Amino acid sequence: MAASQPDLPIRYFETLDSTNEEAKRQALAGATGPLWIVARRQSAGRGRRGRPWASDIGNLFTTGLYRLDCDPARAAQLSFAAALAVGDLCASVIGPEAVTLKWPNDVLVHGHKVSGILLESGQHIRGGLWLAVGIGVNLANHPADSERPATDLHVHGGDISIENAAERLSQRFDFWLNRWAQDGFTPIRESWLSRVHGLGERCVVRLDHETLEGVFADLGPDGSLRLDLKDGGRRFISAGDVFFPGAPS
Repeated sequence: MAASQPDLPIRYFETLDSTNEEAKRQALAGATGPLWIVARRQSAGRGRRGRPWASDIGNLFTTGLYRLDCDPARAAQLSFAAALAVGDLCASVIGPEAVTLKWPNDVLVHGHKVSGILLESGQHIRGGLWLAVGIGVNLANHPADSERPATDLHVHGGDISIENAAERLSQRFDFWLNRWAQDGFTPIRESWLSRVHGLGERCVVRLDHETLEGVFADLGPDGSLRLDLKDGGRRFISAGDVFFPGAPS
């Protein structure tokens, strides 16, 4: 893993289908990164599970491209590093007290969603794994009709340019990436838990074919959510949607 770089390359585009798709194209052409791709507008932005991602002008749409020597399961841990980086960006603009993290990789400002994160990966033609770290941050506006209540930094008095936000975000992700490369998932897990929303609270977890209720008890050593069930059982959830009754989750 390369050492942290003082000036990570950032490539700006006026319009892309999605920054993740451009990162894939770059990887398939042999690019290894680190490289950050920013689009001022996306025509086909998407979030987790193929959900469309609103691409309102003035917000940050970016993807970091990296080449890693690990398997996809371990690379997936970097979704938590991405959430920490977004949290750092938001905290630097509006203050840390307003920012919390929600499993698996949502960043909340005063309980409302301010960003989306989507990691994708594949085998790199030069060996190892290419990783696309897709991130959208609501800087200037937010959708009013989203599934989960959303917000943006401007609403809370935070004004930052796309360029400044991209620079801060890329540097913070690079910081957490290098912590992960040097020390494993433990420091990422501990830092994430220190900012988490809903730990110890009752929640509903929606999976593809079932819905579970229980208490969000802990984060597993691999990043899974530990759910303590009503009947005394325990489940570790690796993918799903979490809702906290009575909260804008």
